[in-house]
Amino acid sequence: MKFIDEAIINIIAGDGGNGCASFLRLKFMPEGGPDGGDGGDGGSIFLRADEGINTLVDYRYNRIFKAENGKRGRGSNCTGRAGADLTLAVPVGTLVRDQDTGEVIADLTAHGQTACVAKGGTHGIGNARFKSSVNRSPRRTIPGTPGDRRNLQLELKVLADVGLVGMPNAGKSTLISAVSAARPRVADYPFTTLEPHLGVVRVSGHRSFVMADIPGLIEGAADGAGLGVRFLKHVARTKLLLHVADIMPADGGDPVDQVNAIAAELVKFGAELAHKPRWLVLNKTDLLLPEEAEARCADIVARLHWTGPMFRISGMAHQGTDALVQAIMRHIEEDTPMQDAEDDYD
Repeated sequence: MKFIDEAIINIIAGDGGNGCASFLRLKFMPEGGPDGGDGGDGGSIFLRADEGINTLVDYRYNRIFKAENGKRGRGSNCTGRAGADLTLAVPVGTLVRDQDTGEVIADLTAHGQTACVAKGGTHGIGNARFKSSVNRSPRRTIPGTPGDRRNLQLELKVLADVGLVGMPNAGKSTLISAVSAARPRVADYPFTTLEPHLGVVRVSGHRSFVMADIPGLIEGAADGAGLGVRFLKHVARTKLLLHVADIMPADGGDPVDQVNAIAAELVKFGAELAHKPRWLVLNKTDLLLPEEAEARCADIVARLHWTGPMFRISGMAHQGTDALVQAIMRHIEEDTPMQDAEDDYD
């Protein structure tokens, strides 16, 4: 199935049914009085997060969704039937905005989470409700109100604990293949990965985390170059970024320049990404002799003035990946209780 992470849809909630103007007419009751019933409420529209869906492709071409209108009231004090609600399933991680105002309506981050995005119209009032001691034959009714109409922007942001960033061919796809069951396409040319891939990394027992392989970035991605600008948003929800760098770029480039270029793109995209914890992962150490790889990694770290966590690995040869996975798991476990406490406090 094609990966689609953005869609714009038009939603129309049902209108409320009109109230009825009616008078009872029986053989022996020619002036039986008003008996017009109320209308029914219009159907509302809901979005529900479903973990079985991982793309917004269903909303790319079918863009108009309408709930059922409420039925009008009838004589004999019969109330009109309410319009049926409409529930649309979207992937977990879908952010919902009003396209016209920019307002964030919902952020669906858990399976089964539901949000009402368009309220159905209110039912109309029949003339029987206006009968009084001074008005025995009211002809007044109130029509139903229109349902909400909105243009919604749906934006899918993948939910992962760890996001991989780096230049094309840095080895991100190979790394996620080495530590999880995910099998992204791997080849020796840029932009092999054309869409995000999620992999569950199982450490031991019930201890696991989700890693996201984000398509390769290039310099200028935040301004629209390459593929990165479209996918940078997918690392916004992650707790940790792994900056994967090739210590021996095939194009002869300098790993230090490449790391700095990607770091600059994260800053340009937004402060949220710039301040997210980021670890340096120097990949493809198997291409050099052990002492040469160690010296080259030390040189890269020194020239970067890197003071954060750093790991030397070979995703292809599965060297150093276990230590990396264990460190990530500890970081997530240490961070999660603190986050939960802050949520409870708020």
